Amino acid sequence: MKNIKTNNMKIVIFCGGRGQRISSETKKRPKPLIKIGNLPIVQHIMNIFRKYGFNNFYLLLGYKGNQFKQYFKNKKRYKIKFIKTGLDTGTAGRILYFKKFLKKNENFMLTYGDGLTSQNLTKLLRFHDKKGKICTMTIVRPPGRFGVVRVKDHFITNFEEKRQVDGGWINGGFMVLNEKIFRYLSRNKKEMLEGELMEKICRKKNLAGYKHYGFWQCMDTLREKEYLHSLYKSKKAPWIN
Repeated sequence: MKNIKTNNMKIVIFCGGRGQRISSETKKRPKPLIKIGNLPIVQHIMNIFRKYGFNNFYLLLGYKGNQFKQYFKNKKRYKIKFIKTGLDTGTAGRILYFKKFLKKNENFMLTYGDGLTSQNLTKLLRFHDKKGKICTMTIVRPPGRFGVVRVKDHFITNFEEKRQVDGGWINGGFMVLNEKIFRYLSRNKKEMLEGELMEKICRKKNLAGYKHYGFWQCMDTLREKEYLHSLYKSKKAPWIN
């Protein structure tokens, strides 16, 4: 990789949503703090990054944001900057609060606080560096319910969020972005990264797709939470092993 140092790479994690599809768990805590085994899912995510040498985290907070500060208060091995981004801010709106921490043309990594993966994040960075696009999105192939991604020669040619699909490539988070992404953002705090913004970048041929064929799972529902918990309990968690 050229011009990329893992110890300086900024890792941004969305931690601000209300998690309404798993509301039985999120009445008392934000979704990224729901535990899989003995650790909250966001800590599992951070440990995935740490495995590849990344430890410079920026948590974009919203709903019950103070709980993150309280939980990580005595966990000194993580370098964390907590950023308040509002209760009802969209995902694109949330990263606007992060812009001031970036230098011109600097790359950063971004993911959601509710998804786990077995992918090699060093290879993801190398892929992004090779393709030279503003955004590289990890794409995966689980069943239904997510945004359709059409790919040609590793470049995403069409992005449509939240359609019902059968086996197509979808947005799996774990993205690498360049500071130039902010040229495409509006000042609308309600804007969603996964909506018009990604479609706009796609039309400009600036969105690359990194195909991950291994394990990936989000935690949108109680059933998915129990599935991840069962993998962890059986000591067969693919994001760890």
